[in-house]
Amino acid sequence: MSDTPQKLDEEGREAPISPITMYTTSWCGDCVVTKSYLQKFAIPFREINIEADPEAAEFVMKVNGGRRSVPTLVYNGDAASLSGFSRAKLDAFLARHQLRPQRPQSV
Repeated sequence: MSDTPQKLDEEGREAPISPITMYTTSWCGDCVVTKSYLQKFAIPFREINIEADPEAAEFVMKVNGGRRSVPTLVYNGDAASLSGFSRAKLDAFLARHQLRPQRPQSV
């Protein structure tokens, strides 16, 4: 098995995954926990702080029914708020996109 994070294609073969976009704020505890899990399981992501990017803040509000809900994860156009973080929410998001966590990494 490769050390590169993998996704399963339509035929069940492994393929490299593109990064998740994670919208955050500096004060968000749920964001810290989500980042920790993504790092621990070697899931690539890029972080956008909505406090520093007004367009990103507007996007987050648009996809969350007018709420500035963070963390908001986006993958292949699908957005989901993980506010009120639970491992089940993160696992559901990853499963929906057939993203498979790798063995835990030290954080």
